[in-house]
Amino acid sequence: MERNYDWFTQRRRVKGLQLAHDQIAKAFETVPLLHQAAQSFAEGNIKEAKTTLESLYAIEECVDELRTSAFLELSKGAALVADYREDLLHLVKRADMLADYTKDAARCFEMLSEADIPQELSNKTLLMTGKLVQIVGILRNGLDHMSSAQVIKETEKVEEIEHEVDTEYLKTKHLFVKYGAQMNRGAIVIFDDLIEFIEHASDVCADMADYIKTLSSRE
Repeated sequence: MERNYDWFTQRRRVKGLQLAHDQIAKAFETVPLLHQAAQSFAEGNIKEAKTTLESLYAIEECVDELRTSAFLELSKGAALVADYREDLLHLVKRADMLADYTKDAARCFEMLSEADIPQELSNKTLLMTGKLVQIVGILRNGLDHMSSAQVIKETEKVEEIEHEVDTEYLKTKHLFVKYGAQMNRGAIVIFDDLIEFIEHASDVCADMADYIKTLSSRE
């Protein structure tokens, strides 16, 4: 009887970890798509950008579904040590927030599709989303090599790049003074939301880096 229970516990542990991994990895997929859309918008290719955004929305829905499944499986208890399970649940939650922020930024791009946005501002969003892609690349590597001694060292780079995103965010807001007179007020408000969502996404990634480091130290 004890042998069967051990097998059941291990099976539940593996299933919970796999669902969490799949959900987090899927959330990461939204970021390159956001960057791709930013590039298309900067180049004036609105049709291509909208196609990319549709792919992003579909993936974000999948992230939501996987989050629910992961939470249900991980909350069942005995399969994982309590502290490890709690940190993993926090990581899953942050991954969901990341996908939400990229979706929100994507909606801003879509609302701005017919607005006249100065090229310098478009280039700033491209720069910020590019740095977000760099961050996610580091986090994805950390997720896939959780037991590696290099994970903690690698994920420390996230804070540095996140700081660069914050700097670009402030620089971009300063450009509103330069371009405010020639931009529609509504477009300025939406563009401000856009860069704020990107900045929030980088903040969430910094939180994820901390949880990945913590989980790695528990492996």
